[in-house]
Amino acid sequence: MTAGYDFTPVESRRHALGEGARALGDGFVFVDLLEGRLFHLGTERPPRQLAHLDVPLGAVAPLAGGGWVAAAGTGFALLRNGVTWLHRPGDGASTPVRMNDGVTDPSGRFWAGSMAYDATVGAGSLYRLDADLSLTEVMDGLTIPNGPAFNAAGDVMYVADTALGTIYRCDVHVDSGEVTERNTFARIEDASPDGMTVDAEGYLWCAMWGGSRVNRYAPDGTLNRSIGLPASQPTSVALSVTHPFSIVITTATHGLPKPLDHDGRVLKAQADVGGLALKAFAAHGIF
Repeated sequence: MTAGYDFTPVESRRHALGEGARALGDGFVFVDLLEGRLFHLGTERPPRQLAHLDVPLGAVAPLAGGGWVAAAGTGFALLRNGVTWLHRPGDGASTPVRMNDGVTDPSGRFWAGSMAYDATVGAGSLYRLDADLSLTEVMDGLTIPNGPAFNAAGDVMYVADTALGTIYRCDVHVDSGEVTERNTFARIEDASPDGMTVDAEGYLWCAMWGGSRVNRYAPDGTLNRSIGLPASQPTSVALSVTHPFSIVITTATHGLPKPLDHDGRVLKAQADVGGLALKAFAAHGIF
């Protein structure tokens, strides 16, 4: 493990499944996935709730013009003066599914994965929502897709299948969003790769569910460092884009019979590297 990160909780509240940490210019957002709650973390304490849905909320990205695009319930929605549902690809599935993690790429497309509530093997998919609001199933046969995360150019995407302990590296056509190749980037034997982000130096950070740590990987898949955490189930990681840099980690109590002090809390520390600015989703014809 690498020392030097002094993580402290941003508040006393615990989350059963904190997720979806993303850095914004004025702080961070994250979700309480099972409760359908979206929070903003700025200088105020405690974090401020921005929205509450009556379905699970996996992740959001800023919406150009205000509001959010969200992976929620069984599909995709806009959170702007209420909830506007765009697509619900999980409706009618033979195994009940929900949306999980998601993020915009540098071109402004929104990518998010789905999974079965009972983690049925192969029941999950990865989708891409384009600016014209069309939806494409990019990958199927996944179990618990997490991430994705993109490099600065947008031509490399990382996505984890948490249940398999595998992180994939995918080549992406920048203009079309087509995934042209997928290869194994890393395999983790003693933990499960969860939420991810790419830093300003092009390295991938991945929360290790069950491993009490965050791993940082070089672009060639080499493990660069492993940072210990005071919580056993980290779920996502975000790095601020402005100096002084900070890192935020969401964690979970879900499945833990006896959570320790920091399990389920949102943790924050100073960091020695910053993240990439999150692109807003710009949908055609709705503003």
